[in-house]
Amino acid sequence: MTYIQVFSISPLTAFLNLLVIISISHFKQLHTPTNFLIVSLAVSDFFIGLMPLFQFMLIDGCWYLGDIMCTLYQYLDYIICSASVGTMVLISIDRYVAICYPLHYSTKITLRRIQIYICLCWIFSVLFQSIVVKDVLEQPGRYNTCFGQCIFLNNYITGIVDFIFSFIAPITLIVVLYMRVFVVAVSQAHAMRSHIGSKKVSAKKSELKAARTLGVVVVVFLICLCPYYCVALTGQDNLIDASSATIVMNVYDLNACLNPVIYAFFYPWFRKSVKLIVTLKTLQPGSCETNML
Repeated sequence: MTYIQVFSISPLTAFLNLLVIISISHFKQLHTPTNFLIVSLAVSDFFIGLMPLFQFMLIDGCWYLGDIMCTLYQYLDYIICSASVGTMVLISIDRYVAICYPLHYSTKITLRRIQIYICLCWIFSVLFQSIVVKDVLEQPGRYNTCFGQCIFLNNYITGIVDFIFSFIAPITLIVVLYMRVFVVAVSQAHAMRSHIGSKKVSAKKSELKAARTLGVVVVVFLICLCPYYCVALTGQDNLIDASSATIVMNVYDLNACLNPVIYAFFYPWFRKSVKLIVTLKTLQPGSCETNML
């Protein structure tokens, strides 16, 4: 499974997310608060796509990069996954305000505020994961019993803390916000059937489509995230070596490959930008001013 992931899923994950990053970064018309959040998610997912390349060094259960690289791999993977979850929460908040309070969206959600929130999300991820893997950072390889091991510590206390702040809290917030979005979407569906003004109907259709897309995101996010945290709470002071953790981490990382499909492929501007990128038209002068909407 590791070899299949390294040579197929991982490159595809990195490539799809790189397309998202280039598309939004290059075209000025796509510089919106929501798209900046999508870039942040794509950056974390891009690195998630690259992380399994380190698993290629796990051959027959042996790690050949040493204790320091093992610790660095574990630490970076936790930071990236945590930032991905945090960005997902920010996206849910952004969509909640946009759909439930459209008249206040432009004043409450600005580019400047979104940039600050994204920076805080990544900073918090670094600080929080530094606490979670503190013991391993202080003494790399301290839980290895022989040469070639790369042990993942799953301390019960830190596992509970990580479970609450990286899973329970964000999932609860996301579900609550999306339930509110769902209620608004249902009311919009009723309004559409009552034959109100065509302009309003068009807006409600757009918001209903966004609500459905967010529902898919929540389901996929939960499916990909649950296995990891189920394993994380299997027992007190449970030590999971890298080969045993590969399966649950692969499911966790799969979400990074699905995110570009869910967030980007639903948007026409993404398909248009991909064509421009593939045909190298983005290298032409003034291409950043292209009308993408």
